[in-house]
Amino acid sequence: MSTDAECAGPQHTPPIPPQPPHRPAMPDDDPMTTVLRPVPAAPAVPPPPAHRPAAPVPPQAAPPTAPPRPAAPPRPAAPPPPRQPASFRDTAAFHLANSEKLWNADRGRTAGSTPAAPPTPRPAQAVGPGAGPYPGTAAPRAPRPRRSRRHRLATAACLVLGIGLLGGAAAGSWLTGGPDAPPTAADSFAKGRDVWHRTPVDTLFPRTVDGLGVGPGGSDRRWTRIAVAPDSTCAKALDPGLATALAPAGCTRLLRATYVDATRSSVITVGAVTTKTDAKGMLALNSRFSTRNLSARTTMMPLPYAPKGTPAAGFGPAQRASWTLRILTDIPVVVYAVSGFADGRAVTGPQPAEAAVRPGTTTAPAESGLGHDAKALADRTETVFRKAAGIPGQNTEEP
Repeated sequence: MSTDAECAGPQHTPPIPPQPPHRPAMPDDDPMTTVLRPVPAAPAVPPPPAHRPAAPVPPQAAPPTAPPRPAAPPRPAAPPPPRQPASFRDTAAFHLANSEKLWNADRGRTAGSTPAAPPTPRPAQAVGPGAGPYPGTAAPRAPRPRRSRRHRLATAACLVLGIGLLGGAAAGSWLTGGPDAPPTAADSFAKGRDVWHRTPVDTLFPRTVDGLGVGPGGSDRRWTRIAVAPDSTCAKALDPGLATALAPAGCTRLLRATYVDATRSSVITVGAVTTKTDAKGMLALNSRFSTRNLSARTTMMPLPYAPKGTPAAGFGPAQRASWTLRILTDIPVVVYAVSGFADGRAVTGPQPAEAAVRPGTTTAPAESGLGHDAKALADRTETVFRKAAGIPGQNTEEP
């Protein structure tokens, strides 16, 4: 049986483990370093040896007291943590932890020495009666008060009254001659007195005139202007009988032009007499010609204009075959037209144009189309003078 003294021998004292070797710091450029943070390794402790039963020792005398165990040398201080290698910057953890710092550093290097401008502060949200409880929201609108029936009726009455006032103002402006009002009869009459000297001659007497369906049997006609007479008085340009009949109205100017048809077989002289009388005088003149049928008398035939060197050189008083005379009442103008043969033949039975254009008429002026020529060119000249005076072309004289 052993005692404590027997187990206290030096052969049963456990050995002291050796000191762990010093681990050198890893260089920055070590490509094999992949740890995020260096952690010092714990000293390796060897496992305790397995207990083996002590061999029987023969009884001996008590050994002398063992000398004291020398003190263990002090453990060196832990080395400082090594500096983070360059490869550490390629890890996800590094970028997540230092993303803001790296971003600001990169922007500073890109911009150079100029410091980055601070972010523009957002304008403060309006705070007041119209602002909502949260920034950028408006306060809910208060419900509108419901209008009463009396209020709605008053609004409708004001609207109707306003429309009526505007319509009355427009009508008054139109009746009193506003800027957009149509011309009155007096204005048109006065304007028609000046047509002869303010309208171009090519407008009053065009170089060519096309008459669609105005010839015998609805045929088309075309006339070409061959001469324009200078404006003159009525003393020598009118037949004495016609000059006497127009004398009460007076004569300001007489304009004339002569045309030839496309076949060069007929010539037509168109004239316009601008009178000196007023609207009442034109009405009286038209009434006298209508009641006495003066326009159908051969003594009232106008004289032709036959300039030399033209196809109308032989167009004289004896060659007149058909004519028409128009006494206009809305403007102070008398329009006429007279036609004849271009070859200079004399006509023994002239006929008014209104009678020569009637269907079934077999006279020489009717069958030759001279009545149609005189009527169509007179209609065209009448329309031009009325249009120049600002009124639509229409016949106002009695047949």
